[in-house]
Amino acid sequence: MEFEEYLKSKKISASDFKEADEHRYLEWKELFGMMHADSFTAQKKFLINDIRRRYLDQSKSV
Repeated sequence: MEFEEYLKSKKISASDFKEADEHRYLEWKELFGMMHADSFTAQKKFLINDIRRRYLDQSKSV
């Protein structure tokens, strides 16, 4: 799974996240490439919720 697909599965807009917080985006992308998606989720669990609230992917919303 690619990092962008992972963000989409978490309802996070990858483009908005990258544009607004490129440093964190690139750091997370690198870490994601080094571990399993479940491990990444466990490590960043509480931070993911904050990022989701900031950069919610509206494409699935009705």
